[in-house]
Amino acid sequence: MRKNIINILNVKQFKLILLLEGVLVGILGGLVIVGYRICLSNGANWLEQILIYCKQSVFTIILWFVILIIIAYIVSKLLNTEPLISGSGIPQLEGELAGKIDAKWWRVLINKFLGGFLTNFCGLALGREGPSIQLGAMVGKGIGKILKRGKTEERYLLTCGASAGLAAAFHAPLAGVMFALEEVHKHFSAPLLISVMASSIAADYTMSNILGMDPVFSFKVAKALPTNYYWMVLVLGVILGLAGAFYNKALLYVQSLYNRFENLNTFKKLLIPFIISGILGFIVPQILGSGDVLVDLLTEGKLTALMILCLLAGKFIFAITCFGSGAPGGIFFPLLVIGCLIGGLFGHGAVKYLNLDAVYINNFILLAMAGYFTAIVRAPVTGIILIFEMTGSLNHLLSITTVTIVSYIVADLMKSKPIYESLLENLLKKRNFPIPKGVGEKVLLDFMINPDSYLDNRLIKEVTWPTHCLIVSLRRDGQEFIPHGETYLKASDVIIIMCDKTNESYVYDTISTLTTKQYK
Repeated sequence: MRKNIINILNVKQFKLILLLEGVLVGILGGLVIVGYRICLSNGANWLEQILIYCKQSVFTIILWFVILIIIAYIVSKLLNTEPLISGSGIPQLEGELAGKIDAKWWRVLINKFLGGFLTNFCGLALGREGPSIQLGAMVGKGIGKILKRGKTEERYLLTCGASAGLAAAFHAPLAGVMFALEEVHKHFSAPLLISVMASSIAADYTMSNILGMDPVFSFKVAKALPTNYYWMVLVLGVILGLAGAFYNKALLYVQSLYNRFENLNTFKKLLIPFIISGILGFIVPQILGSGDVLVDLLTEGKLTALMILCLLAGKFIFAITCFGSGAPGGIFFPLLVIGCLIGGLFGHGAVKYLNLDAVYINNFILLAMAGYFTAIVRAPVTGIILIFEMTGSLNHLLSITTVTIVSYIVADLMKSKPIYESLLENLLKKRNFPIPKGVGEKVLLDFMINPDSYLDNRLIKEVTWPTHCLIVSLRRDGQEFIPHGETYLKASDVIIIMCDKTNESYVYDTISTLTTKQYK
């Protein structure tokens, strides 16, 4: 144990080890996500062909609904076997990093892959990014287990895997890095940053060599938005902030509605979105799936304002119905599509009533994606970088930054919590997961002190620290040293805490509050 602690505190050695392990996680995680994307792409094509074929007779339509019921039953069995595959998988990952969940990596990997493919094949409005992030994280955990790494290093590998998953899912390596640090791990450190970057780049390189370099969205944006239209950007930001807060409340309400009825088991819950998907497939097939088709139709100018409004309402209701059921799949991509529709509707309205030049409608579609994502997830930097990488356009950085800031502030004023944080709370309450038990195994946790938090400008000896933990190191201005009772803590300091695995969850929650909660 002493040797392990010394190695961890030896930053140079630890950086090198994590760099190599990050590359390994990126390559293997990238291969898994490439396989997942290929399956999803083929599944979407098969669904389109099946729906065309089934329209030939009533018998084939009935047969398709029978198949949907069978697949819903299979997915329910996968969920009952491994409850941690429900939803996007990102809250589960955050719970894992907080020491509240200890998943069986191989079981989650297999069941999530299969469950995510089946829900996508049947047309449920769920995204690929959440499963991709969870799959990548489980690859990282698996490598940590196989190499017999400690829990501290395993947490880093989980974060590396999450970064690799997003990078390979969206061909967005920088967004993968930022999301893993901003949303998943929530703390920055030099060893972690290097390993996450290595993992993300390795995954993207692996994916690009197999699937190509094309961005996810091919936006036809003529030119940057003129500054005289920026007041419209502010208005759009306010709308997106309100819409994002509403989305969070609606999603959590639907989720609670499913859980309110005790007679609804897993299979019955899944039947609802699967049957709805079957009906929509013969009426409005554009709503099915994550929403790639809708984005193409919207950006190519093939939809009227009324059509956009109807598709927006349908996509919104169908998406939260699918996710609320607990089906394996993410909200990431569907919410980007909903943001696109909001932006398209706003653009059409601005052309008609605010004298906006119609050539800039796609600009507002692009802006709405970033703003809506930020309002819901509360990861503005990730949103900005993600939209840039997914569209291949950097000409709109100023307007995107503006809309994300406004939407973030508005959502915050509405007291809307980040969606993944809320989903994690509900998950832990619903499943009643026990805190993982460790047998004397030590964990190192790192926390960055926020400005005006309780720890800011306090002496270490003045703080009532949680029991069963030890401050082993402090990083300040690139330098690392061992603090003592007379050491003043400052904003942006990174404190490294050692605790027993048994107490990880309690220590994590307590010190997170001390480093982030603001005090007047």
